[in-house]
Amino acid sequence: MIKTTYLSIVLLCGTLVTYAQKKPSAKAVLQDIEKANDYWQTKNPKQGRAFWDNAAYHTGNMEAYFRTGNEKYRQYSEAWAEQNEWKGAKSTQPENWKYSYGETDDYVLFGDWQICFQTYIDLYNLKPEPHKIARAKEVMTYEMSTPKSDYWWWADGLYMVMPVMTKLHKVTGDKQYLEKLNEYFSYANTIMYDAEEKLYYRDAKYVYPKHKSANGKKDFWARGDGWVFAGLAKVLQDLPKNDPHRKTYETKFLGLAEAILKAQQKEGYWTRSMLDPEHAPGPETSGTAFFTYGMLWGINHGYLPKKTYLPAALKAWEYLSTVALQPDGKIGYVQPIGEKAIPGQIVDANSTTNFGVGAFLLAGCELHRHLTKKPDPVKH
Repeated sequence: MIKTTYLSIVLLCGTLVTYAQKKPSAKAVLQDIEKANDYWQTKNPKQGRAFWDNAAYHTGNMEAYFRTGNEKYRQYSEAWAEQNEWKGAKSTQPENWKYSYGETDDYVLFGDWQICFQTYIDLYNLKPEPHKIARAKEVMTYEMSTPKSDYWWWADGLYMVMPVMTKLHKVTGDKQYLEKLNEYFSYANTIMYDAEEKLYYRDAKYVYPKHKSANGKKDFWARGDGWVFAGLAKVLQDLPKNDPHRKTYETKFLGLAEAILKAQQKEGYWTRSMLDPEHAPGPETSGTAFFTYGMLWGINHGYLPKKTYLPAALKAWEYLSTVALQPDGKIGYVQPIGEKAIPGQIVDANSTTNFGVGAFLLAGCELHRHLTKKPDPVKH
């Protein structure tokens, strides 16, 4: 009995030492953030449209600016906002506005055209000028005036728009943003949340048993749940402490964290189909980065116990910084634009995307906050 106890202590100490050895320095994390972001901006000097993929990158770029104070990062996002006239989809005729999937200017109410407002609001907060958030207020005010509540019909949309609602509430003080946030989120939960697994299907098409993974299991797409997990972290950061629905967001966040932790692979990453690793095996960076960001945010804000979640977050960052991050600064192993885990799809070191870089930056900045315990040099 004594020998067993002694051995257990030795093994435990060995495990703790291993994690301590793997803990990166704040300087190294900052270098990785800058390496990845500088590479992306150098390779992509031209600004793109205000659609979700570019906009998701900018949510990460703004975090990098807040964390580093590098003016070049702010200027990059401001140039993008100005090129897009501080708008998403640009139709001026509300009677034609739509919110099913669409990439033309009539899809003003589609969340993939609204995520850009997150960055516009961040830039407004740095230097308040009404034109920066005029379109965001116009679009969201119109949307909230409608009787519809089914605007967020896919998991990605929860990252795209939930933080817009809390950010606009902070700027305007209008409580309707929080009321509609709860209304729209409640609808989303009725169509794609699995209470047993505490995870989100990408949308209603993928709900089990109507849809199954290659091995007959429930098919939860990692990036989809990554969007939700990261979106909830952003919501909780800005939501008033006394919001009557705060407990709902906290419960969903904690449930996701628990399920995400269980699905992590021993190498530190998450596979594209979370509960069926063989469906589409191998590393995937965007889902892994969003999960890493969410766990670190939860640790930093007292929601998740460090003892349980920090080892997982550090293991995930080890993958992100040594496998996903290439020597030249490229972020690899990002599944291309899509909506599900696809068996046989090639995802390798050369697979990179704008939103994947944004997710990496979110994770790196949150880890840097954890390591330094110092506030951002630039106020949000």
